[in-house]
Amino acid sequence: MPSSSFAGSGSVSPAPRQWSRYVAIGDSFTEGLCDLDPEVDGHFVGWADRLAALLAPHTPGAFGYANLAVRGRMLAQIAGAQTETALALQPDLVSIVGGGNDILRPRADLDTLAEQLEDAVVRLRTTGADVLVASPTDPRDAPVIRATRGRMAIYTAHIWKIAQRHGCYVLNQWGLDFLRDWRMWSQDRIHLTSEGHRRVALAAYAGLGHDPADVDWHVPLPPGATPGRLEVIRDNAQWAKQHAGPWVARRFQGRSSGDHISAKRPEVMPLHDIPEGDPR
Repeated sequence: MPSSSFAGSGSVSPAPRQWSRYVAIGDSFTEGLCDLDPEVDGHFVGWADRLAALLAPHTPGAFGYANLAVRGRMLAQIAGAQTETALALQPDLVSIVGGGNDILRPRADLDTLAEQLEDAVVRLRTTGADVLVASPTDPRDAPVIRATRGRMAIYTAHIWKIAQRHGCYVLNQWGLDFLRDWRMWSQDRIHLTSEGHRRVALAAYAGLGHDPADVDWHVPLPPGATPGRLEVIRDNAQWAKQHAGPWVARRFQGRSSGDHISAKRPEVMPLHDIPEGDPR
């Protein structure tokens, strides 16, 4: 049985399987924002693409992958229309990650979010597909967003309950200490860097029962330089102007960053040139 003793695995002694049709649904996190593809201008890779590349070699026959995630999507859209589309693709593995965009809004109903997620999980599991769910990251070190920590923790408890009730695999991001390092995050402080996506892909791979070849993937980076007070103030001001302000403006205007954006891989297709999360 592969070891899953480190915190990032998220599952208790999970048994790896051979999957041939993996479909990822979700928001910007699963779309892969800020993990730019060096070979294709304007294209994002992301943890789910990297996970697909890790899983493919374990399948002796053809392996196909679709990614239906779109930035800005609320959980109702993920658990609704995206789940409907995923079901039509007849997957044997689905990752469903969402709720973060809802929780950032002050009136989020966590029990309703849990019900929406569980309904989608039940529909997917009824077909025989395996499901990978993911907890939020712990925002305790994040300026402003740390105010949502209590709600994130409650939602995480709901996710674990749903996973245990319906036999889901879990990507336990709350337990990934390396994500407390701001070097894993892009300038918007919401989306991961390429290194962050790479490591999260390996956490998901481990959560599905596999042993990553990179045995140190979950080890935090060596300590970096501590920024001075003036540097922190300047960076916070720049972040508020470039990222927080436009986000708030979109909320007031009823717009989303995902308006007019479609899924990057709407059909289950063979993998071509997707970077692996685990260099071999």
